[in-house]
Amino acid sequence: MKKITIIAMLLVVTAFSLNAQDNLTVPERHNLTIYGTMSLEDAEEISESHPDEIEILATSDDEAAVHMSEEATHLVHDLRGTHGPSYLYASNAIDAIKQIRHERVERAQQMNFSITEGESVENALQVISQSNIEDQIEELESYGTRYHTTAAARRAGVDLKAKWETMAATYGRDDVSVRLVDHSNASGGRTNMYSVIMTIKGAELPDEYVIIGGHLDSTSNNNNTAPGGDDDASGISVITEATRSLFEIGFVPKRTIEVMAYAAEEVGLFGSKDIANRYGRNNVNVVAVGQFDMSNFKSSSRDIYFVNDSNAIDPTLTGFFQDLLDEYHGPNSGDTITYSTTQCGYGCSDHRYWFENGYRTAFPFESSFRDFQNNNVIYHRTNDLMRNVPGGNANHSFKFAKLAVEYLIEVSKKSTTLSAPEFSQEGYELYVINNNLKYKSQSSSSPIKSLKVYDVTGKRVYRENGLGNAGSVSLNKFSAGAYVINIILENKKELSKKVILN
Repeated sequence: MKKITIIAMLLVVTAFSLNAQDNLTVPERHNLTIYGTMSLEDAEEISESHPDEIEILATSDDEAAVHMSEEATHLVHDLRGTHGPSYLYASNAIDAIKQIRHERVERAQQMNFSITEGESVENALQVISQSNIEDQIEELESYGTRYHTTAAARRAGVDLKAKWETMAATYGRDDVSVRLVDHSNASGGRTNMYSVIMTIKGAELPDEYVIIGGHLDSTSNNNNTAPGGDDDASGISVITEATRSLFEIGFVPKRTIEVMAYAAEEVGLFGSKDIANRYGRNNVNVVAVGQFDMSNFKSSSRDIYFVNDSNAIDPTLTGFFQDLLDEYHGPNSGDTITYSTTQCGYGCSDHRYWFENGYRTAFPFESSFRDFQNNNVIYHRTNDLMRNVPGGNANHSFKFAKLAVEYLIEVSKKSTTLSAPEFSQEGYELYVINNNLKYKSQSSSSPIKSLKVYDVTGKRVYRENGLGNAGSVSLNKFSAGAYVINIILENKKELSKKVILN
């Protein structure tokens, strides 16, 4: 009799659970369309004040896996004023519950960070332009809003790709490519907005990747036409100018650098989750990931605050970022940049899924999160414009651009080899005598289309088109040193020769 009673009780409990779950399918619960994770405190508060907008599926420590409405995503953002989307999107209930368990992929970390590239860093710091950062911020503000579903957001990705391609071509960087990433079928959150990735191929260790990124969208709410001058036009402008400075000094990296502008961060990290998961599944050897999300609203006493949440940040890489500031911007440097640490409380930007895929991450932020919440009066508002930040310019972002270029140089390292291959082919002559380059094509059907000269850093220092089948070019205009002579033939084949000029 006792066993029957217990079984009956279990059936009642099971039936109650099923009925409770079935309640989610009645009309008034159809608005629960989004799975995700957020802080347990926020989930409980929304559940109490708006019970029809959220269901708590599971909890772990101070986090909750939830099923919620779109309205709930706005409620949680308004509740805390937290940076980022305030929740992390999940594709289904199982994915949401898995996220709060923090099942991080384990990867062997073999990279030893070191500071050895002082000359290249100092050269880059001399050419970083605050006005370039300001121009880029205003350019992104001009879209009005970059909410991920808008035509403006999609166009922003296409336009940024063209801008980065033009920038690389201006400096003659044949080692650079730019691509759009389509997330329309991504399992971790779909968007028609593109992410943009610029790749600078490493000359010696091309299969080791150094990543720097920020997000290209501007707000979590389509009803809010926030132009996103600080969030995150400032971050995109920082990484763009840091990369341009590498081109300006002719820096050729040993390791491959990838510069990423992520789509749809504000609605749950859609773009970066898709990309990080792809890299993780393919076991891409990413040695470091730096995230630059908001850099221009100074509301704390220190200049840069490093997020140090243990569930999304690697302490080794974060410590290396701090070492860079100590080395290049310490108290006796004449260009002091101060720093401290802060906590977001959850994986609040695009570094989160890189971390979960086992990669080292760091996130320098514009202020402490307490001061951000209390003082950043333009965040996600229509007046999020550069003219409304303290100072009305990009002086604060300028400091982040310096840190960004130091990170890229010191982790990727300068290549010490000339990357152009030696090439010889019967029927062509290419040699240097008395500082004159002699060239000759024995085939009238394959004249020489163009000639380029690169210095030891990989920077193009000379170009001439339409040279015909034979002739010479004086190299006396160049200073002594090593160069690569590269000739493109009409049949698209190439001749390359390394030369030393005295």
